[in-house]
Amino acid sequence: MAGYAGYSRWLWAGLLKKGGPGMSCPLIANADTMRITRLDRCGNPIAGPDNGFVFDCFSSLAMNNDSDDGDDIEYKAANGRVCGSKKGCPTFKGFDLELNVFSVSPELIEILTGNPVVMGYDAKPIGFDTCSIKCDTGFALELWAEVLGEACVAGATGQWIYFLLPWVTNGLLGDLEIGSEAVTLQITGHTKAGGNWDIGPYDVQPADAANTPGPMLTPLGPTCHRRTFITTVAPPVPSCDYVPVPA
Repeated sequence: MAGYAGYSRWLWAGLLKKGGPGMSCPLIANADTMRITRLDRCGNPIAGPDNGFVFDCFSSLAMNNDSDDGDDIEYKAANGRVCGSKKGCPTFKGFDLELNVFSVSPELIEILTGNPVVMGYDAKPIGFDTCSIKCDTGFALELWAEVLGEACVAGATGQWIYFLLPWVTNGLLGDLEIGSEAVTLQITGHTKAGGNWDIGPYDVQPADAANTPGPMLTPLGPTCHRRTFITTVAPPVPSCDYVPVPA
C-alpha cells in the first residue's frame, strides 16, 4: 500500500504542474463511454456473465444535487434586535440522475430498471417489459469523459476524467414519444451511500509508472455518492450485449 500511496502522490503532483504526466488545468472535452454494473440490494457488485453493459450511444448524464437546507435558528428580542442566530446545516442526500440514451437495448434497460427482458426463440433478449419500479435493485454507473488537449503519458493512449456513482437505485424509464424525430429514452434514478463498491471489480487506474491497469488504489468510503479522478487507463469497448462482471 505504501508503494500505491507514493505513486498516487506522484500522479497528482504531475497533474498539478506543467510538464508532468498530466495536465495543469484539465478540461472535459466530451463524454465518451459509460458502463453499468448490476448490484444486489446491499450495494454489492454481482459477478457473472450477464451483469454488466458498456455503451456510448447516450446524449447526456445529469447529476443534480439533492439536499436539505436545514432549519435556521434565530432568537429575536421584543424590541426586534436579533440576540443570536445559527444557520441551518445543509444535509446532502445524494444525486438525482437523468440519463438520456439513444439505444433501445433490452440488456441496458433491464439492468437500469430491474424490469425483465423478453426473449426470442434463440434465448436472446429481443425486448423488455415495463412493470413496476424495482426499489430493491440497483446499479453502479461509471462514465469516462475525454480530457481536452491532454499531455502524452508513457504507455497510455489518452487521458480521461473518470466518474463513479457506486450505487444508484429507483431506476425508472421516463416518458416515451415516438414520431418523426429521433427518439431518446430517459432513465432517472437516485444515488445512495453505504454501498460495498470498495475498490471495485474493474481495472480503472494505473497501478505503476508503466501505466499497468489496476483497481482503484483507495477504497470508496461508505458515505460517498460519487468519485471523480483523472486516469490514463482507457475505458472499456462498447458492446451490444451483456458484459461479464469479474468476481
